[in-house]
Amino acid sequence: MTSRTGSVNPAPLTAEVSLRVGLLFLPEQRETASALLANECGTNLPFCANQTPAGLNRIRIAAIKLSNGDLEKLKNAVELAKRDWRDLLVAAGFAHDIHAHEEWLPEIRRVRSES
Repeated sequence: MTSRTGSVNPAPLTAEVSLRVGLLFLPEQRETASALLANECGTNLPFCANQTPAGLNRIRIAAIKLSNGDLEKLKNAVELAKRDWRDLLVAAGFAHDIHAHEEWLPEIRRVRSES
């Protein structure tokens, strides 16, 4: 059973989604970002109850792209997906090409040294 706020059985992240989380988020944020995507951006989304993890890639990668490596922005993107994930796809530039998310890779986020 699922709800609109989260899924009882989270859909695991695919390697493609995990790769993008790893590239964009700082190491100490990756677990939180991954958990948010698995628990709140999955089969709980409208019309996604029967989606496979791979079937959720487009939506999840759109959320990652809009986050730009910021957890608060990721939360906002996930909230947008909960309302209407099609709006999320438009905002990320993935609405007109069902394969655009496969081509998008973020630049590796560099940690600035505090010296």
